[in-house]
Amino acid sequence: MADTEQKKKGLGSVVINAERCKGCGFCVEFCPTHCLELSEQYNAKGYHPPVLTLPEKCTGCNMCGLLCPDFAIYGFLFKKKKK
Repeated sequence: MADTEQKKKGLGSVVINAERCKGCGFCVEFCPTHCLELSEQYNAKGYHPPVLTLPEKCTGCNMCGLLCPDFAIYGFLFKKKKK
């Protein structure tokens, strides 16, 4: 059951600071699992920040965070439960 729950949830997730984003789209373009998209909503600066649309596919690899010039996003891995 733990494997099923982990697959449903994904191996990791991202944290997005939408107000810091300038909508360059690097995170979306270079996401290896293609789980990010630019939002239809605007931030205070008038840009479309990214959103995690497929959380079950996110591996927490932090490729998005490595490429973000504004440090507006980062990925992280979920901690594994000890048996």
